[in-house]
Amino acid sequence: MKIAELREQLKGFLIFSLNDIRKVEPKFYSPRLVEWQKKGYIKKIRRGYYSFSDQNIDEETLFLIANRLYSPSYVSLESALSHYGLIPEGVYSITSVSVRKTVSFQTPLAHFTYRHLKTSLHFGYRIDKLNGQGYKIAEMEKAVLDYLYLNPKITDDADYHEWRFNGREFTANMDEDKLRRYATEFGNRRLMNRLEKLLKMIKTQ
Repeated sequence: MKIAELREQLKGFLIFSLNDIRKVEPKFYSPRLVEWQKKGYIKKIRRGYYSFSDQNIDEETLFLIANRLYSPSYVSLESALSHYGLIPEGVYSITSVSVRKTVSFQTPLAHFTYRHLKTSLHFGYRIDKLNGQGYKIAEMEKAVLDYLYLNPKITDDADYHEWRFNGREFTANMDEDKLRRYATEFGNRRLMNRLEKLLKMIKTQ
């Protein structure tokens, strides 16, 4: 298989694996991947995962890649909050939550971080489409709850101000009934108290 043939077979793939290649070319000679890396045709993102070197990389592409590198997972925490305009831009890692253990990967494209969240809390995300491929990202309300739950040291006014949370944007776009319903699913009284404090603070801004 030549690189042009691979491009044609994997048209639309933003990230691909050796398994993806072998679905279209069962007898593919894997050392060819090393050769193509040396020639600059492809980039190794992480062991077993590659992208074409001329692939345009934007936020959504990184979100889709994050889903594939460590599954099951969905984009949440700082990345989702920044995506929704709830915290200032400048997130230097693509942050996700996963039912698997906490881990992070440094890649040529970005730094990917995954925080463990128990299986019962793996909900409240939607599937967005990019070039016909879907990626999971937390809904606005769930991203806030995930962040508060996994950052229990945010407790007083100073902590909330340091977080630089855009309360006006959140108030204008959130579904408060959904927020409270999702919060109840956590079964965590301290989280509920901290959420109430946040809502009280942003409603007086």
